[in-house]
Amino acid sequence: MTSQRNILKEITPLTASDCFTIFERTKTEFDFPLHYHEEYELNCILNAKGAKRVIGDHIEVIDAAELVLVGPNLPHVWKTHQCKSRDIQEITIQFHKDLFDDKMLRRNQLHFIRDMFEKSTRGILFSKSTIQQISPRLKQLRTKQGFDSVLELMSILHDLSISRNMRILSNGSFNNVQSSYTSRRVEKVMEYMKQNFDKPIALADAAKLANMTQVSFSRFFKSHTGISFMDSLLEIRLGHASRLLIDTHQPVAEVAYHCGFNNISNFNRLFRKKKNCTPKEFRENYSYEKRVFI
Repeated sequence: MTSQRNILKEITPLTASDCFTIFERTKTEFDFPLHYHEEYELNCILNAKGAKRVIGDHIEVIDAAELVLVGPNLPHVWKTHQCKSRDIQEITIQFHKDLFDDKMLRRNQLHFIRDMFEKSTRGILFSKSTIQQISPRLKQLRTKQGFDSVLELMSILHDLSISRNMRILSNGSFNNVQSSYTSRRVEKVMEYMKQNFDKPIALADAAKLANMTQVSFSRFFKSHTGISFMDSLLEIRLGHASRLLIDTHQPVAEVAYHCGFNNISNFNRLFRKKKNCTPKEFRENYSYEKRVFI
């Protein structure tokens, strides 16, 4: 098994106030490395016969079209492999894992979606007939706005959840996902970081908020989240920086400052380390995508 530490953790540009993002790309090859992220991802790929899909420990050469739901923190990648197409089309939807909370998903009318989300921790491949029914709706989803778009996403997820012949991809023992944190102390600190990421935040501040010593809090936080407090703060800041790079024309130095980085060199170094590209390259890459945030 590949160590999760050796796999790129993607920090998506979704903020806490977004419901989901959808983006559409036409490309000649797959070039993004093996990665994982906190969000659910629904990926529709067309005209890519011969490409190779890796979901967890499952590897397979794909047909011309496919639709896959990837759960949070599940490593995945598509590789060009033997694909000869110069017109690969990709529609990707990413949404927060808490977009639908647990109490809501336990309602009778939503239990199919809850079951699908649980299965998605191993990756779900949907049937060809489902792709034919859903792919036009995914293309149309970008044209909807506001509440209508959220309703349509829920409708799409429901139709996927009751579709026939879905296939589970990865072995259940492969993805040893860190369970979501259930501590009120951790939730309180996470909320504090999300609200104050643009200001100086020290470990001492978080420990005081949790009413713990710094040493105890560091161990406590990592045991509940799987990463250190400083890494978690960095992810939040880089996530907001990514969003500003996409949404605005602010200079990189200004983006860094607005996201809590006082040293532009340090920001560039950390950004490149986490995303395998500079902030400038990241902005240029996303300028070619048709991305919508809802």
